[in-house]
Amino acid sequence: MVETARTSVQEGAFDPTAQPGFTSVFAPLRPAEDEPRVNRTGDPTISMRNVTKIYPAQPNKPALEDVSVDIYPGEFVFLVGHSGSGKSTFIKLLTRELRATSGQVIVAGQDLTTMRNWKVPYLRRQIGCVFQDFKLLPDKTTYENVAFTLECIGKPRSVIKAQVPEVLRLVGLQEKMDMFPDQLSGGEQQRVSVARAMVNRPPLLICDEPTGNLDPAISLGIMKLLERINRTGTTILMATHDREMVDSMRKRVIALEGGHVVRDQERGGYGYYGAI
Repeated sequence: MVETARTSVQEGAFDPTAQPGFTSVFAPLRPAEDEPRVNRTGDPTISMRNVTKIYPAQPNKPALEDVSVDIYPGEFVFLVGHSGSGKSTFIKLLTRELRATSGQVIVAGQDLTTMRNWKVPYLRRQIGCVFQDFKLLPDKTTYENVAFTLECIGKPRSVIKAQVPEVLRLVGLQEKMDMFPDQLSGGEQQRVSVARAMVNRPPLLICDEPTGNLDPAISLGIMKLLERINRTGTTILMATHDREMVDSMRKRVIALEGGHVVRDQERGGYGYYGAI
């Protein structure tokens, strides 16, 4: 079944798995010489301390309760759990879409608990986000979608002209810079989304179900691309329901259930075998 999915990729399509040091996401990865070495003696990229989030509509059912987690520079972490386990709330706290009811949330050295609203856009410049539904601007080309990120933060034209082609080469879309989203496949649109998230070179990349709408062969390419980015030192947190992918890649896994961290495991598996 896996081989059938792989051969469905169009001939000549970009294949990140061909990059040096890559192995199939469908087979367990072995430690490689270029595997990122995580230093857990410094400051975490993400730190949650006794974090609780309660929504007014459900005052007796915290979305997150007493969560404490540290994620360090260069880590690749999967966030897993059933629907309603608290994954979306977890991510929204990191981007300051939500404030914690209690506890402390620190991202890239900044305390989000006390952060004033006018500082939030500056925080988000240090976070790249990749979503399940791509969120591309339909009236802009591939190049323009990626450049828009830099334009919004006031980067000069010279920087945009240098960085956008560079990141599009990274994701294998240098030949499709002038195409609009509806001219691209789902996998290509997601690669534009990854390029847009990375063009400002943020230290943290948050991915919310980035392969949820893609078939296995295309998902493979996206995951190999993310792993390549992680190997450059970027911290990656990825929320996912993809059991096979998590089980195969054997990265650190944080599992949520009922708003609690029930497992934090190095080289972990998905661990859920019922309905998701």
